[in-house]
Amino acid sequence: MPLDRSEFPEEVQVAFFISDQISDNWDGMSGSYLGKNWLQAGQLFKLYDIPNPKEILYFMQLYDAYLMKKRFEDAERKREAREKKHSAGGKTYTHNVKG
Repeated sequence: MPLDRSEFPEEVQVAFFISDQISDNWDGMSGSYLGKNWLQAGQLFKLYDIPNPKEILYFMQLYDAYLMKKRFEDAERKREAREKKHSAGGKTYTHNVKG
Protein backbone atom coordinates (compact mmCIF):
# COMPACT_ATOMS: atom_id res chain seq x y z
CA MET A 1 0.00 0.00 0.00
CA PRO A 2 1.43 3.41 -0.93
CA LEU A 3 2.27 5.82 1.84
CA ASP A 4 0.02 8.77 2.53
CA ARG A 5 1.72 12.17 2.44
CA SER A 6 0.74 12.75 6.08
CA GLU A 7 2.99 9.85 7.13
CA PHE A 8 6.13 11.76 6.09
CA PRO A 9 8.07 14.20 8.32
CA GLU A 10 6.94 17.83 8.30
CA GLU A 11 9.80 18.97 6.03
CA VAL A 12 8.85 16.41 3.39
CA GLN A 13 5.17 17.40 3.61
CA VAL A 14 6.16 21.04 3.06
CA ALA A 15 8.28 19.93 0.08
CA PHE A 16 5.26 18.15 -1.40
CA PHE A 17 3.11 21.24 -0.85
CA ILE A 18 5.58 23.69 -2.42
CA SER A 19 6.32 21.27 -5.25
CA ASP A 20 2.62 21.06 -6.07
CA GLN A 21 2.54 24.88 -6.37
CA ILE A 22 5.39 24.98 -8.91
CA SER A 23 4.44 24.57 -12.56
CA ASP A 24 5.68 21.67 -14.65
CA ASN A 25 7.77 22.00 -17.81
CA TRP A 26 6.66 19.85 -20.74
CA ASP A 27 8.30 19.48 -24.13
CA GLY A 28 5.85 20.88 -26.65
CA MET A 29 6.87 18.59 -29.50
CA SER A 30 7.07 15.21 -27.80
CA GLY A 31 4.93 15.85 -24.73
CA SER A 32 7.77 14.66 -22.48
CA TYR A 33 7.95 15.83 -18.87
CA LEU A 34 11.04 18.00 -18.34
CA GLY A 35 10.72 18.70 -14.63
CA LYS A 36 9.65 21.62 -12.48
CA ASN A 37 10.07 25.33 -13.16
CA TRP A 38 12.50 25.91 -10.29
CA LEU A 39 12.51 29.70 -10.71
CA GLN A 40 9.22 29.84 -8.81
CA ALA A 41 10.60 28.06 -5.72
CA GLY A 42 12.34 31.10 -4.21
CA GLN A 43 9.20 33.21 -4.39
CA LEU A 44 7.13 30.49 -2.74
CA PHE A 45 9.69 30.03 0.04
CA LYS A 46 9.42 33.76 0.81
CA LEU A 47 5.63 33.81 0.46
CA TYR A 48 5.13 30.94 2.90
CA ASP A 49 8.04 32.05 5.13
CA ILE A 50 9.83 28.69 4.95
CA PRO A 51 12.57 28.66 7.63
CA ASN A 52 14.83 26.04 5.98
CA PRO A 53 14.52 26.39 2.19
CA LYS A 54 17.70 24.41 1.39
CA GLU A 55 16.38 21.33 3.15
CA ILE A 56 12.94 21.68 1.56
CA LEU A 57 14.51 22.20 -1.87
CA TYR A 58 16.53 19.00 -1.40
CA PHE A 59 13.36 16.97 -0.74
CA MET A 60 11.60 18.71 -3.64
CA GLN A 61 14.38 17.71 -6.03
CA LEU A 62 14.30 14.11 -4.81
CA TYR A 63 10.56 14.03 -5.38
CA ASP A 64 10.91 15.62 -8.83
CA ALA A 65 13.59 13.08 -9.83
CA TYR A 66 11.22 10.29 -8.79
CA LEU A 67 8.37 11.84 -10.82
CA MET A 68 10.57 12.28 -13.88
CA LYS A 69 11.71 8.65 -13.71
CA LYS A 70 8.15 7.36 -13.25
CA ARG A 71 6.73 9.47 -16.08
CA PHE A 72 9.57 8.39 -18.39
CA GLU A 73 8.95 4.71 -17.55
CA ASP A 74 5.21 5.13 -18.13
CA ALA A 75 5.83 6.80 -21.50
CA GLU A 76 8.23 4.01 -22.51
CA ARG A 77 5.69 1.35 -21.54
CA LYS A 78 3.02 3.07 -23.64
CA ARG A 79 5.40 3.43 -26.58
CA GLU A 80 6.37 -0.25 -26.41
CA ALA A 81 2.70 -1.27 -26.20
CA ARG A 82 1.91 0.84 -29.30
CA GLU A 83 4.82 -0.67 -31.21
CA LYS A 84 3.84 -4.18 -30.16
CA LYS A 85 0.23 -3.56 -31.18
CA HIS A 86 1.26 -2.29 -34.61
CA SER A 87 3.75 -5.06 -35.26
CA ALA A 88 1.64 -7.95 -33.94
CA GLY A 89 -0.72 -9.74 -36.28
CA GLY A 90 -2.32 -8.34 -39.36
CA LYS A 91 -0.95 -8.22 -42.85
CA THR A 92 1.18 -5.52 -44.27
CA TYR A 93 -0.13 -4.44 -47.64
CA THR A 94 1.97 -2.79 -50.28
CA HIS A 95 0.50 -1.03 -53.26
CA ASN A 96 2.19 -0.81 -56.58
CA VAL A 97 0.98 2.26 -58.35
CA LYS A 98 2.05 2.78 -61.92
CA GLY A 99 1.71 6.20 -63.31
